[in-house]
Amino acid sequence: MKEHNFHPESLMMSEGYRPEWSEGALKSPIFQTSTFVFKTAEEGKAFFEIAYGLREQGKKEKLGLIYSRLNNPNLEILEKRLAIWDGAADCAVFDSGMAAISTAMFEFLQPGDLLLHSNPLYGGTSHFISHVLSKFGIEALGFTADLSREEIIDLVEKSGKAGRLAMIYLESPANPTNALIDIEMCSRVARHFSTAEKKVLTTVDNTYLGPLWQHPLKLGADLVLYSATKYIGGHSDVVAGACLGSSDLVKRIKTLRTFFGNLASPWTGWLLLRSLETLKLRMEKQAENATKVAAWLQNQPNVRQVHYLGLLTPADGDAWDIYKKQCLSPGAMVSFEVEGGEKEAFSLLNHLRLIKLAVSLGGTESLAQHPASMTHAGLEHEEKLALGIGDNLVRLSVGVENVDDIIWDLGQALQKMAVQEHSILPLGQVA
Repeated sequence: MKEHNFHPESLMMSEGYRPEWSEGALKSPIFQTSTFVFKTAEEGKAFFEIAYGLREQGKKEKLGLIYSRLNNPNLEILEKRLAIWDGAADCAVFDSGMAAISTAMFEFLQPGDLLLHSNPLYGGTSHFISHVLSKFGIEALGFTADLSREEIIDLVEKSGKAGRLAMIYLESPANPTNALIDIEMCSRVARHFSTAEKKVLTTVDNTYLGPLWQHPLKLGADLVLYSATKYIGGHSDVVAGACLGSSDLVKRIKTLRTFFGNLASPWTGWLLLRSLETLKLRMEKQAENATKVAAWLQNQPNVRQVHYLGLLTPADGDAWDIYKKQCLSPGAMVSFEVEGGEKEAFSLLNHLRLIKLAVSLGGTESLAQHPASMTHAGLEHEEKLALGIGDNLVRLSVGVENVDDIIWDLGQALQKMAVQEHSILPLGQVA
């Protein structure tokens, strides 16, 4: 019989685990232990030689378990399953998305290097680049989605740091505007500045579309990063991160992770293994709901503009071309501008009944927040405006609830926002 290749969603049930390893348990138990016993002193020596990079691992040699700051069965199974979605050779999991981002940057950036990044970025990433990396003499240069390959190359060359460019860091779609960056184009920019002595890496934060709807490694990226808290975890009950790529690159990241001590816990790994089993089902339903919500919002009189990938058309030019080339779905993140400013946006948020007012995204529940004063509060006012993060912008992470209920909740909140905006002034008071 011809060999059958199982789909990723099928492999999430069992890949990397065999019941006979754990008394026949159908699901992997939680390996809640700090340390592991060696069979012999020679085995312990061999494990440490590989873990500390003192020698290369033999082709038939299996890296054993040492200590749960280095590796753990739950996390090894998790890394194997996460790698399947992106077609990655290896994966490193962390105790948060920012831990994954900061470890990757610290491993591949040195004092004097230049980091080229897209704008806007998640607020935490932006703060780390501006206020932490800068302390180590690492300079940053931002660009927006409207720049061409030639314009980006020119931007780097005019910086006077072209010879020190070490990494291109992308968020696509961007948080919170859904702006699309051409990943394949940026990988060509990286190759343009690479030399025989130093390769410029292309790194992509793929959190917004998750491992289902976009595969950066297939588009030329070297590393893919996730806040696994979001769609991968999907239940708003765990904080974690992941970095995927080639064996050589991830090995370097895992080595630094060992000494930073920011590996995820066994309990976190176990919860994420649970979540991966329903990842496709959840993300498909969320995208289906978001498509309907965005279409409805577009027709509301109190909504000025809706930013959602599913609303792009050929008339949108480059954005449409990028969407069709690298996205498999519009996803479930919707941002929209209400008529008015912060007062009206706050009124809308305060009147929501089903949708929760909270940051984060990708959970089973729908969440709404105000980027300008919350997740992107650290940006200067002028920078926010330049990036499309106005006081009237609301970000919505669409969940798996009945879509009619989500739309009803938005409708009643928009109506109350409008009533409040045009309320009758008290007697004797003038506008």
